[in-house]
Amino acid sequence: MAKQTNIRLDDAVKAAAEDRAKRRGLTLQGYVADLIEADVNQARAAFMAGAATFLAQYADEFEAEVGEDHYPGLPEGLTESASRDAA
Repeated sequence: MAKQTNIRLDDAVKAAAEDRAKRRGLTLQGYVADLIEADVNQARAAFMAGAATFLAQYADEFEAEVGEDHYPGLPEGLTESASRDAA
């Protein structure tokens, strides 16, 4: 569900934003919402790319520590018989 947010702009910035919104066929509200969404998505994409790079660099270490056959909390030598999808 969308929520309403109020912002304050000086007159010159508001006029320029309204002009840009009009050229794009948007309302000022739509233009500002698009700008914020693009910025948030760009930040999210940058974070996910960094996380993927980090995971790729340490994939072998992660696999050795918590790989498919490792179940945290089980005593050494004990194996888990139920599949991971059994929940």
